[in-house]
Amino acid sequence: MTLTRRIIPCLDVRDGRVVKGFQFESIRDAGDPVELAKRYSDEGADELVFLDITASEQQRKIISNLVRSVASVIDIPFTVGGGVKSLEDARNILLSGADKVGINTGAINNPKVLTELMNLFGRQCIVVAIDAKRNFDVSIDKNTFTEDGKKFWFEVFVYGGKQATGIDAIDWAKKACSLGAGEILLTSIDRDGTKDGYDTLLTRNIVESVSVPVIASGGCGSPDHMAKVFAESDADAALAASIFHYETHGVAGVKSYLQKRGIPVRL
Repeated sequence: MTLTRRIIPCLDVRDGRVVKGFQFESIRDAGDPVELAKRYSDEGADELVFLDITASEQQRKIISNLVRSVASVIDIPFTVGGGVKSLEDARNILLSGADKVGINTGAINNPKVLTELMNLFGRQCIVVAIDAKRNFDVSIDKNTFTEDGKKFWFEVFVYGGKQATGIDAIDWAKKACSLGAGEILLTSIDRDGTKDGYDTLLTRNIVESVSVPVIASGGCGSPDHMAKVFAESDADAALAASIFHYETHGVAGVKSYLQKRGIPVRL
């Protein structure tokens, strides 16, 4: 049986507002998170992702009251991430109305927290966010690829894409799943905000490396980009921000387009 593909709008939140950037920089305002969340839920989004994008960098807790406000106006699964480092952080997010907890920097700094989270809340609640970027230094032993005659590997970044880790994204995805991740939210920093389409090479190789669902993120500029990432990588879900925030496309219209392309979606 073919699995239904999920369409997931993303709210990147900074200082209480939804923002959108280009390759994790050049941030601009995109609206009120509560208003946007309600709109996407009403339009038929399958899930919603809320990322407090400066929480880890600023070493602070996530904005719980804003999470509660968003949760109160939607009736779809809700993943929240940003600054999660401990069981207490995760518990606070879930008690604020989230269905799943997203963790990135906190898991890199303390991988065993994934097993602790899984044991307490269940694997289905744990979403490991991986922000990856091409690194053309192939002098070290990594999972390398060649494109346009250039060799590279995919490096994991933390603190909102600001700090390189030296960790190979494919290796980290495998490890994260072995420790307790129930889902991977995979963002291409190279493609973020470009509207040039998802990094299907990165997505496909992560999908093939793990047994949990993978959400493709970074670069969506049209419904066709979603169709392409589903066809070429077998991702379980496609996440987008710009095309929804600035009303280039609506969720319902995107789903109708995908259905006409033969991609199973929930209408």
